[in-house]
Amino acid sequence: MSSMDSLRTTSALGQAISKDTGVDSHRTARAIRLWPAIVIVAFFWIFHFSADYVEMTMFFRFISRFGMYAIVILSFLVWWMGFSRIEWKDRWLGLGALLGGAIIAGLLEDPKSLGLMGLAGAFFAAFPFVLTAWTAWIAVCKGLATAPKPRRIGLCAVILGCLGFFDLVRWEGLDGGQHSGFAWRWSQTAEDRFLASHTANARQNAPAQTLQIQPGDWREFRGPARDNRIYGVKLATDWQRQPPKLLWRHPVGPAWSSVIVVDGKLFTQEQRGKQNEAVVCYDAQTGEEIWAHEDATRFEEPLSGAGPRSTPTFASGRIYSLGGTGTLDCLDAATGKPFWSLDVVKDGGAEIPTGQAGTPHQWGYSNSPLVVDGKVIVFAGGGHEKGLLAYSADSGERIWEADAGKDGYSSPQLISVGGQMQVLMHSDQGLSGVDPATGRQAWTCPNKGMVLPITQPQPVGDSQFLAQAENGIQLVSVSRSSDGWSAERKWESGAIKVSLADYVVHNGSAYGFSDGIFCCMDLESGKRRWKGGRYGHGQVLLLADQPLLFVMSESGECVLIAPDEKKLNELTRFQAIEGKTWNHPVIAHGKPYARNAEEMACYDLPAAAPEVVIPSLQQ
Repeated sequence: MSSMDSLRTTSALGQAISKDTGVDSHRTARAIRLWPAIVIVAFFWIFHFSADYVEMTMFFRFISRFGMYAIVILSFLVWWMGFSRIEWKDRWLGLGALLGGAIIAGLLEDPKSLGLMGLAGAFFAAFPFVLTAWTAWIAVCKGLATAPKPRRIGLCAVILGCLGFFDLVRWEGLDGGQHSGFAWRWSQTAEDRFLASHTANARQNAPAQTLQIQPGDWREFRGPARDNRIYGVKLATDWQRQPPKLLWRHPVGPAWSSVIVVDGKLFTQEQRGKQNEAVVCYDAQTGEEIWAHEDATRFEEPLSGAGPRSTPTFASGRIYSLGGTGTLDCLDAATGKPFWSLDVVKDGGAEIPTGQAGTPHQWGYSNSPLVVDGKVIVFAGGGHEKGLLAYSADSGERIWEADAGKDGYSSPQLISVGGQMQVLMHSDQGLSGVDPATGRQAWTCPNKGMVLPITQPQPVGDSQFLAQAENGIQLVSVSRSSDGWSAERKWESGAIKVSLADYVVHNGSAYGFSDGIFCCMDLESGKRRWKGGRYGHGQVLLLADQPLLFVMSESGECVLIAPDEKKLNELTRFQAIEGKTWNHPVIAHGKPYARNAEEMACYDLPAAAPEVVIPSLQQ
């Protein structure tokens, strides 16, 4: 037999064996290059679990997570199609299964995942599991020399199975750390459960009366000065020995609104069904609903859910509220009867704040109305210098408008600068002071970089203000000379990476949340003194007379902290409500009111023991 005949015989024998076993003979000649896929998948999971320990602002965390997902997906596909050494039939099959499965999964997704953004959230959440299972399957096939047909069937099953699983769940947005929330698609949403249990109040026609502000009331967002300071309240600091007493607790419609408490009544805002955005009045002592005023509108976006974001304001017997889509209402506080209503979007020639270019209705209106000297002032984000609008508190007639930017979620607040009262406003344009009588801008400090403010500026003395910055926090100093007002940035710091969580000022320090970690910062230098306490993206109040820091964690825990420049000094804690809690807590008449997008509760906290004064001995 010639050498040529021997080669033909060997080749034929190899093809016969290959045909009988189902194994491709040329696969052994060119081994699959699997290590890049393992590196890519391992890199993703390392990033996924370590990213929580790297401090960054909420915006940069959002961008970094989605950017990393995109890089990992693209890298994996480049490996698969270009460098894997997999048969081309398998490469195209895998790519087709991925694209086709994603399209099918998108068509079958739960409608309550809220469209394209919800699909993107579920899609990005599914992909790490798809790529991990994909890599594992190829490794198994390589190790066992799996036949082509089972290998291909298995590949499709792995890809479609992982994508299909996410059609069994409903994407419920992100928490402050950018982690996705899921629930089984057949389960009720918190709003569904609320609507099923809620009954129309029997006191809709409440008796006419004029509500008056009482000592200890909380009449507007973040308190009388909008600085999250409480006076006249001192609490016991051992809740294990003296546990808080639950007074009432019940479901509420979704919203990120806080509450106000005036003359024994509690007011808040809620979403109630597809077309009912409500301002609701409850009995502050019992939690019983008294009246609800509903507007035929709904605000909803996939990242943080449904419902209004702002908090009502009380003034002169009336409630002023701004809805998520821009409906400004003036209501009788006792009965809910409307006096007037208008649309700030239409009136200001504005667009609903997006927070992200090209993504309509991303965040909605989140600022709370400010009432001063018979005027209701709201941020509208309108063009032609209609960023800030002032209306007559009595009639709703527009009085003035001011240039104050087009995007932002901070609220206007009344402050004193050098003895002159001004309206302080922080937006994408910058921090500015406006004359409340005329709307004339006294001064402005433009933002450095891209800033979409969510938190309130904090006064530091009579002429300095802490405000959110692109990568943390900044100190702005305002002065007045013969040439007029001027403002300059004293420093910018990453010591507190401000996002949606609040901060307070006490004795030369700022205490607040830096990317979910509680910390203390020196106001003089902008340097961090300490950090500790993972309370998530929560909120904080200052009990100025004691002093104490009252923290509401993102998970619904109430925590007491003694302000200390050297270390975290946590005193006590208890679980107040369940679920993601971004809403600002309120303490009125010594009672904390906590709410989130699912429920609301009131507790009776033990008061601090009265101080014993020992008289001095007289000689």
